[in-house]
Amino acid sequence: MEKTGAEILVECLEREGVDLLFGIPGGVNLPFFDKLYDSKIRVILTRHEQGATHMADGYARATGKVGVCTATSGPGATNLITGLATAHMDSIPIVAITGRVRSDSIGSDAFQEADATGCTRPVTKHNYLVKDVKILAQVVREAFHVARSGRPGPVHIDVPVDIQRAKTEFVYPEKIHIRSYSPTIKGHPLQIKKAAELIRESERPLLYVGGGTILSGASPEVRKLAEKANIPVATTLMANGALPYDHPLYLGPLGMHGKYATNTAMQKCDLMISCGARFDDRVTGKLSAFSPNSKKIHFDIDPANIGKSVRVDVPVVGDLKTVLKELVEEIPSQNHEKWIRQIQEWEQQHPFSYKQNEKDDFVKPQYVIQELHRITKGEAIVTTGVGQHQMWAMQWYPCRFPRHFLTSGGLGTMGYGFPSAIGAKLAFPDKQVVCIDGDGSFQMTMSEMATAIHEKVKVIVIVINNYYLGMVRQWQELFYQQRFSASCLTVEGGRRSKENEPDPRKLKYIPDFVKFADAYGALGMRITRKEEVVPALEKALESKSPVILDVIIHPEEKVFPMVPAGAGLDDLIVDMA
Repeated sequence: MEKTGAEILVECLEREGVDLLFGIPGGVNLPFFDKLYDSKIRVILTRHEQGATHMADGYARATGKVGVCTATSGPGATNLITGLATAHMDSIPIVAITGRVRSDSIGSDAFQEADATGCTRPVTKHNYLVKDVKILAQVVREAFHVARSGRPGPVHIDVPVDIQRAKTEFVYPEKIHIRSYSPTIKGHPLQIKKAAELIRESERPLLYVGGGTILSGASPEVRKLAEKANIPVATTLMANGALPYDHPLYLGPLGMHGKYATNTAMQKCDLMISCGARFDDRVTGKLSAFSPNSKKIHFDIDPANIGKSVRVDVPVVGDLKTVLKELVEEIPSQNHEKWIRQIQEWEQQHPFSYKQNEKDDFVKPQYVIQELHRITKGEAIVTTGVGQHQMWAMQWYPCRFPRHFLTSGGLGTMGYGFPSAIGAKLAFPDKQVVCIDGDGSFQMTMSEMATAIHEKVKVIVIVINNYYLGMVRQWQELFYQQRFSASCLTVEGGRRSKENEPDPRKLKYIPDFVKFADAYGALGMRITRKEEVVPALEKALESKSPVILDVIIHPEEKVFPMVPAGAGLDDLIVDMA
């Protein structure tokens, strides 16, 4: 039976199990949208294409499935770039489908023409420009396979409008074989034996667990390895929830804003076992000073990641879940009580903490997140933007479950938090979903409140509002002589200094987030005192509509601990007090 390209697209998506599609229609993807009208797929009309990619991303991170978004040509396609780059850096499976000008107009500077495949090539795992309707079904099938297999990532399909209208005999390819693409799943047995031998010999081992653990579904295997060999577990920003926060072997986050005890353990261990992590610069700090006396085992499905920045002693390429199952069988039960007691002593010396000045009645951001954690028992799905609030969320909202902490790690995309929360809530309507955001980050994508309202998506946005681009201000205060150049969001001309800094509670903030919420039909509340925090959180959690909590904090509030840029983990600044 013959079908149009648009009909083929829709049927392929349905066969791939797609239930949600995020995007915006335009002239050259209207044939596709017309066929979506009668499909089983729920279309979420976003207010910006960047929001569409972040929603697809949040859906993918929360579910483990492939998220799908779509846009028209030209500016529609280029508006997807930030979201695709975000997903690419964090290895998130997305398929983005864009319309394109007619095949015979490509290269003629037609209206809304852009080289979308050229633009997306650096920020996708793979991309396609479909020039023949006969291969469209094959392309869609391949795209989903590439997106979800191996090291996951975003894939872009660009479909000219005439291809969407053209007809061909529809044949759905049941099996996929792509020449030269065959990710390694099983680890090399000899390398696994070498890794097991190093673990047996180690006296101070440490599991360095990254986001790949969650992507591969390997959290149970990491737990079995940790418990059998009695190895403490350090997690990256992306691995929050890989081990329950109350597990006795869980150390907490590491790196630039990680725990003192965790970073010290990284520096003092004699064996580092990297599971689904890539030795990112925010973890290692100064490479020449990073864990200088440890041997290193690196498990990763992407061979390009191994040895890229840190030399390792035993590389193992393969799917982490598969490889760790084999490793656990190779190692004996062990005991490292002396090593664990030492780490506990470091934790007692410098735990995560904050000071509540009795004379200062500003709300502490750490307290807000701490109380959110207590009330929700660490079981909410939490998303974040990027900046100080992101680091406070990492520190003070350790998750009980994997896929419950969604944040832009590699690219550091401001504006990610709110739309990704919408995507996660659509995937899990019965779960509490909370976006911890900054006033700067939230303003980048807050127009998606209309999407949340119209689609009846109840998410809570906690705006940690310090009237600044907070992390930029922190660096300017510490390293740029307190010259706040273009970081203050409430000043004309872009200049601010400590000498002319008024009490932010007496300033008019634009926009008024409470009135903004009201304008969209959401619930808005402003919090300026500590005693308002818990009642506001409880009311937000009980609300049936989207919520914005505008939490006013002091502009001088900083994220500690902190490793200065270019310094090593041994140079951790615990506090400035």
